[in-house]
Amino acid sequence: MRFSFPVKENSFRSAAHDERVTARIGMWLGIAFTVCFVTGLLSHAIQHPPSWFFWPSRPVWLYQVTQGLHVIAGVASIPLLVAKLWSVYPKLFGRPVVRSAAHALERASILVLSGAAFFELVTGLFNVAQNYPFQFFFPPAHYAVAWVLAGSIVVHVAVKLPVIRRALGEKVDAEPPERGTLSRRGFLRSTWLASGVAVVATAGATVPLLRKVSGLSWRAGDDPQGLPVNRTAFAAGVHDSARDPAWRLEIGGRSFTRAELEAMPQITADLPIACVEGWSESATWTGVPVADVLRAAGLSIDTDVRVISLERNSLYAVSTLPAEHVADPLTLLALRVNGETLNLDHGFPCRIIAPNRPGVLQTKWVHRLEVVK
Repeated sequence: MRFSFPVKENSFRSAAHDERVTARIGMWLGIAFTVCFVTGLLSHAIQHPPSWFFWPSRPVWLYQVTQGLHVIAGVASIPLLVAKLWSVYPKLFGRPVVRSAAHALERASILVLSGAAFFELVTGLFNVAQNYPFQFFFPPAHYAVAWVLAGSIVVHVAVKLPVIRRALGEKVDAEPPERGTLSRRGFLRSTWLASGVAVVATAGATVPLLRKVSGLSWRAGDDPQGLPVNRTAFAAGVHDSARDPAWRLEIGGRSFTRAELEAMPQITADLPIACVEGWSESATWTGVPVADVLRAAGLSIDTDVRVISLERNSLYAVSTLPAEHVADPLTLLALRVNGETLNLDHGFPCRIIAPNRPGVLQTKWVHRLEVVK
């Protein structure tokens, strides 16, 4: 049997390669990438706040929504990106390879865009699965390449804007496709369907209503106390120190036993844990407001507070509560969850639960609070 391989751009006849199809898929891919970029910047700023940045403590579910959107938009981008690349790959066979300076800039931007997009989506998938086969540290690499991706998209859109405007202004008709191929509308509908299926199959990690149909959802209340555990007490090296009867919460020259914390007025609140990996789970927490502990130690609540864990040698063993959260009565030193004493893996003897904060900043196994001057 003889096969012939098309080597010219105009040899590709499928309706999927029409610029009207490419422009529409590109538009939706651009929207998905924009959602990822903006929500990713928010998450980064919350964890590494510049001096000008402010993040409120209310509504309590805001970070849950923004980070859920971040991961859902990333999942939706995968079939969109594949469809976009399939639509434009005949351009690889265009000749001459470089026709002008603008054409060279366009090709370079596509190369950078494609590489950065694959990097962000692949490493993002590994992150939600908490699987890190690469040697670099995920957060700074993901953050840096996001800027590269955003810049390459801006350049690409600027160069292709006349084509994009023309293509979006033309209707996608329903003319019969060549035998054995999809029509333009059929290809677009298949792409939307693939993105929708990808979202529904995974979004249960953050959208409770989808949990029963999200077969590929990675985390959803798989712990006896109804909450996932990202890092166990054994992994953190605190299994013995957290159970030590001599444990004390140290703050401002004072110390409190767990029994003394339990004797203070308690607050019970329904608050979500929203993780940077995209999963979230709400629970009923009971504990002492951080503001009340500060007052009991004779300290002001109008200040940032550094929270220090029993854990050592971890990037997340120390976190900082902004003054906005310190003063919020729902920012708790939690002692119980869902009516039970905190499980050791959930932060016993006490942990921070603050509204509208990433899970990595909800420090477990707390043993000291320090006022930031």
